Amino acid sequence: MSLIVQKFGGSSVSDAEGIKRVAKRVVDTHAAGNEVVVVVSAMGDSTDELLDLAGQITTGGNAREMDMLLSAGERISMALLAMAINERGGSAQSFTGSQAGMITDAIHGKARIIDVSPHRIKTAIEKGDVAIVAGFQGMSQESHDITTLGRGGSDTTAVALAAALGADVCEIYTDVDGIYTADPRVAPSAQKIDTISSEEMLEMAASGAKILHLRCVEYARRFGVPLHVRSSFSQHEGTWVLPSPDDKIKIQEENPWNSPSFPALRTTVPKPRSR
Repeated sequence: MSLIVQKFGGSSVSDAEGIKRVAKRVVDTHAAGNEVVVVVSAMGDSTDELLDLAGQITTGGNAREMDMLLSAGERISMALLAMAINERGGSAQSFTGSQAGMITDAIHGKARIIDVSPHRIKTAIEKGDVAIVAGFQGMSQESHDITTLGRGGSDTTAVALAAALGADVCEIYTDVDGIYTADPRVAPSAQKIDTISSEEMLEMAASGAKILHLRCVEYARRFGVPLHVRSSFSQHEGTWVLPSPDDKIKIQEENPWNSPSFPALRTTVPKPRSR
């Protein structure tokens, strides 16, 4: 039995048909004998629509209330996906970022995860349920207000949960079937990369590659989380982003949670499970 964290972006859950397609993939993964945790983004362009709506009401805005507003998009996605999974005969529960134990600092709009305590997620998967988590959001440890994580927030949520749960892999589903040497829409000769190290992916992300956000890749590298970037519209093998052997040795030899060279993310690590 494997524990798999799957993250689906806005293009994958942009409408009812997309949500049903994702639900089928999740149910099939669970039916194959895996424990599954799913992280979802807001549907399609709904975050931009919420920003536009707020702009029609206020010119200055309020950072706290803006986070309350923007976090609604992911909550809609999580609830609809849980409904779709249950409709297909599966069993799913949805959780907000705060319910999933995503604890952050108090910086609205670009909060940083400082603790992950996914007790309710572990309880759900131990019961045999699929846990659906709203990405991009958490709760401030200081104020207990809802916060959002900024660009790449849902990817970061997925990797942080994968690290805290000791997942075997974190699958990042997008509208492309992997990572390419260049943007295939601009350079038709671009080649899909089958396997890449996290260090190489960090360099690509820092240079402007948009498939994975820099912070997400750094978390995955630091915590030794294998990433599988693949398309939600096909069953094709995607691109594996793997920690290098040196990274794995370093993670085993030191405590990564409190390293001064890494953002202050720590997790409540579960006891080893039989698989």
